[in-house]
Amino acid sequence: MSDESVQKPQSTQKPFSTPEMVALEAELAATRAQLASTVDELAARLDPRAQAGRAVESGRQLLSDATSGDAAPDARKKARMVLGGAAAGVAALLAVVVAAARRKG
Repeated sequence: MSDESVQKPQSTQKPFSTPEMVALEAELAATRAQLASTVDELAARLDPRAQAGRAVESGRQLLSDATSGDAAPDARKKARMVLGGAAAGVAALLAVVVAAARRKG
């Protein structure tokens, strides 16, 4: 049996530290906490269920702004332009699908 396989007892002394090391460790801990917070926020923003919920709420708000007399004139105009553009996009897509179907048939 060699001396390398024998485990030595660990020292009970505290490691040497300086005020600079303590300050760096505190800064590192603060940076880790900030990074964890940023990662949590990004995960919340990228959650598919949360994105779908925000999209539905945005759509409801657009529809409300376009049809409500209580909405600000700028918001009403923007909502009507967005909804009109979406309707035009759907109509164009439908026309392309119908044209492609006629070519094949």
